[in-house]
Amino acid sequence: MRESSQEVTRLLQDWGKGDENAARELFPIIYAELRRLARGYMSHERPDHTLQTTALIHEAYLRLTGQKRAAWQNRTQFFAVAAQMMRRILVDHARSRAYHKRGGVVASVPVEVEQNAILAPERASELVALDSALERLAAFDARKAKVVELRYFGGLEAQEIADVLGVSEITVRRDWKMAKAWLRQEVKA
Repeated sequence: MRESSQEVTRLLQDWGKGDENAARELFPIIYAELRRLARGYMSHERPDHTLQTTALIHEAYLRLTGQKRAAWQNRTQFFAVAAQMMRRILVDHARSRAYHKRGGVVASVPVEVEQNAILAPERASELVALDSALERLAAFDARKAKVVELRYFGGLEAQEIADVLGVSEITVRRDWKMAKAWLRQEVKA
């Protein structure tokens, strides 16, 4: 049975305050949501890929549970952090594969921002290029970069992103549109 968003938020807040009972109750729910998120990332990947969905889930789960006394505001904020962790894991994996495959050189190739994060070897350099472009975007417009991260890597909807960032849904939609256009131009260069 799926827990309500308010219940998950309460459990997250209690866990952040050190309540081990809340943590025990929350972990199966968190794990199920992380699995859904990771499955979305890996859904277009071939079955024999070197980074499996379970490995992505477990790495993110370990990093999340390593957060001691985190001040979780709500479920959406928690999964935004989870998305950021998954992004780092995916990009680190892609960088490692591209680095070894190209003898230490990472090539820059075009990437389509609308696609899910795919980790096929031929796509690893695209993910690295997107990550680099996203870092450049964050240098001058952190909110737009956060919108891309939450949407592309986190799979959050516009309203969920608006809640996390404390802005209106229309602002998120506008930022998403502008960031996509900027990133398309940036990764072509």
